[in-house]
Amino acid sequence: MFSQFLQIAALLLVVNAEWNTKDYMKREHSLIKPYQGAGMSVPFWDFMGTTMVTSNYVRITPDLQSAQGSLWNTVPCNVRNWELQVHLKIHGKGKDLFGDGMAIWYAKDRMVPGPVFGNMDYHHGLAVIVDTYSNHNGPHNHQHPYISAMVNNGTLHYDHDRDGTHTQLAGCEAKMRNVDHDTYIAIRYEQDILSVSTDMENKAAWKECFSVRGIRLPTGYFFGITAATGDLTDIHDVLSVRLYELDDPNNGKDNEDRSQIIPQASYFEPPRDHVADPKPSSLSGVKMFLLMMVGAIAIIACVVFSIMFYQKHQENTRKRFY
Repeated sequence: MFSQFLQIAALLLVVNAEWNTKDYMKREHSLIKPYQGAGMSVPFWDFMGTTMVTSNYVRITPDLQSAQGSLWNTVPCNVRNWELQVHLKIHGKGKDLFGDGMAIWYAKDRMVPGPVFGNMDYHHGLAVIVDTYSNHNGPHNHQHPYISAMVNNGTLHYDHDRDGTHTQLAGCEAKMRNVDHDTYIAIRYEQDILSVSTDMENKAAWKECFSVRGIRLPTGYFFGITAATGDLTDIHDVLSVRLYELDDPNNGKDNEDRSQIIPQASYFEPPRDHVADPKPSSLSGVKMFLLMMVGAIAIIACVVFSIMFYQKHQENTRKRFY
């Protein structure tokens, strides 16, 4: 009798453990090696721009100027609570100047190239941005690379010149460029709480970057990763993407249909003061060149006149001695 009780208890423990593992990976939203299926296709993923798929990584941008690439999941995500883990690598030849960065998206529209790290502006959904170059003129109080998040309902403009500081939810510094170990970002969305964590120190442990409450995201959007370079360059690689479906703490009691709601956030980070961009000079390039040319001629004329005056003075001096 006692042995039967132990067997039943063990079975209950196994069932309970399986229910609370919170690590059910959704294969249709994940990208792991080997990447390629038949031919050059990648199951459940599309790519465009400069994106190149190899056996060891997916390179979103090479170390070239004005590059844009993207990698988008083809299956809409209908999971209410999820965690997305991205294994990525940012590296390049530049030591002091490099850019621009990459972004991880949960968005309504996919495969639409644009100015926001290779994706469209005025998007619907969530963007977690890894910005590697500071364009902001005012006080940042942080270094780059910098991870930040933005929730957009299609009406907000990402101000690239201000590094998105006026529309970001929160952020943190991330020393992840040109390191010799693996780097990871985890984006967790559970019960309207958005949390972003990192593993940038090769400790195999997550460190919280930020957590924001009051985030409402629809179901049925697409995951994607984009990157871009400009005058400055960097290599942006993705090594794996894993999406985990989280257990519902309410056990299905919240039956709200999230497929038609509008993305929204009840909190935004307070705007930071910024210095206005310097006004462009009213002189055109041709006018500036002509002005510099006139100045150079004037200086040469002064030098020649001074030499002639000195020579004349020397001749007059010699004549007095005769």
